[in-house]
Amino acid sequence: MLKRLTIDNFALINHIDVAFDDGLSIITGETGAGKSIIIGALSLLLGSRADSKSVKDRKEKMVVEAVFDIGDYDLRALFESCGLDYFPEETIVRRELLPSGRSRAFINDMPVQLATLSELTLRLVDIHSQHSNALLLKPAYQLAMLDDLSGNGELLKKYREAFQVFQNGKKAFEAAKSRIEKNKSDEEYFRFQLNQLETANLKSDEQEALEKEQNVLENQTQIKESLSFVSYSLSENENSAVDAIKGAIRSMSQISHVYDGASEMVERLESAKIDLQDIAETVERDCQNIGGDESDLERVESRLSLIYGLQQKFHAETVDGLLEIQASLKKSLDEIDNSEEELQSLREQMDSAGRKVSELALSLTQLRKDAAALFLSQLERKTSFLGLNNFRGEIGFEQTQPCATGQDKVQFRVAFNKNQQPMPIETTASGGEISRLMLCVKTILAEKMKLPTIVFDEVDTGVSGEVANRIGEMMCSIADKIQVLTITHLPQVAALGTHHYKVYKQDVAEETVTAIKSLDHKEKVLEIAGMLSGAAIDAAAIANAESLIRK
Repeated sequence: MLKRLTIDNFALINHIDVAFDDGLSIITGETGAGKSIIIGALSLLLGSRADSKSVKDRKEKMVVEAVFDIGDYDLRALFESCGLDYFPEETIVRRELLPSGRSRAFINDMPVQLATLSELTLRLVDIHSQHSNALLLKPAYQLAMLDDLSGNGELLKKYREAFQVFQNGKKAFEAAKSRIEKNKSDEEYFRFQLNQLETANLKSDEQEALEKEQNVLENQTQIKESLSFVSYSLSENENSAVDAIKGAIRSMSQISHVYDGASEMVERLESAKIDLQDIAETVERDCQNIGGDESDLERVESRLSLIYGLQQKFHAETVDGLLEIQASLKKSLDEIDNSEEELQSLREQMDSAGRKVSELALSLTQLRKDAAALFLSQLERKTSFLGLNNFRGEIGFEQTQPCATGQDKVQFRVAFNKNQQPMPIETTASGGEISRLMLCVKTILAEKMKLPTIVFDEVDTGVSGEVANRIGEMMCSIADKIQVLTITHLPQVAALGTHHYKVYKQDVAEETVTAIKSLDHKEKVLEIAGMLSGAAIDAAAIANAESLIRK
């Protein structure tokens, strides 16, 4: 339940800090005192859009914070799934709007996304106002209401998982079908292209080798001349480098007995001689091996021309790129050759998933129909209690194509008069009738679902007399099970409260602000007496208020 609500710097509120208890809490106040402001602040904790215009002092941040006791509700798994600390006896939810316009949300002092805030707080508080009556007109709300009443959460979860598998299977089948149809239209061209590439018999590294060979063949005369000169200089002429080093070795050897460094020099010269001899042999061998005629060059250039042409045609920069295209073409043609088997396999998977979806959808439909029958019988009793004696309701089911919620489209049809055929609620119900009907719905839901707190915002507007008494009694019956906060202008309803709060305006310094206080019994009597008689509170009004409270 809601234990405490703190609001700072919001609309007409400087600061309020109010504690709440279980049972039925009544909130009253003059029109314009700021009751709706408090509900608006509480709505921010449910994920409503934060408007910077609602910040009272633009230089300071706006803060709304609520403390909940959720120890009696099984919400640990929800907190853990959101990665949040779980403090059941004191869960703190806070929303801030900074002067910059940036909005922040916290749960137990941990920053959270707005979606996470909404997911959690919608399990903590339900705010019901005249505006929310429009929800009852929406088929999606009507279907969700039946799901809540039927308790089909686990089945609905299984259905949604199966539906997602079906959707994925359908997408895979359609994508494969589209791809194969396109490939079939291109099959002849694919085979022509693949034949070109396979006939070329490409090798991964051949282009680089061919380009090197081409370079050598085109410059072989210059290469052979240079190699011959190097060979001649190193070993073939009388004054070759190798002969010169040999002479140096002999000379150094002759002085080795008188010069300590001679031995080291001889070793180094021997090493240089070996290197030069090896270079000379390599150059000689390369010089002999280099050679080719016009036919060799033509062969290389023809092969390179084929490769370059294929690269240009297929928009590939390398032979490896061409080989990848060749593999892709072969894969596409293999898919065409095996397309019927692939499509049949995907179709069978899709159909199997579809059958499971249909099976689960039928189970959902049956649970919803059972819940609808029980709900309508309960609703007729409760609407009769609120003076709608001729009310009759029907919930029509229409089977649709599978979607995320099942295969059911529901329509809530009602009749409020004798001999009237039930019709869609939006065409036959007045605002007051919808308001009372929604209150009955909320009562049934509260009896079925565990919801810590429900807030009624002037849902009793437009009623009086015995109906007003019964609306109050219905709220009391809800408050036996969950915490109820009710904003009301009806003294009959206010008299039934376990706790009573008054919202009022007061002048401070140079401004008027909204405040709220908890009333003791005497203050409660005076407040209800004022609601009964208006501005002038006399002994008769006080006696009448006390009588209402006693009853």
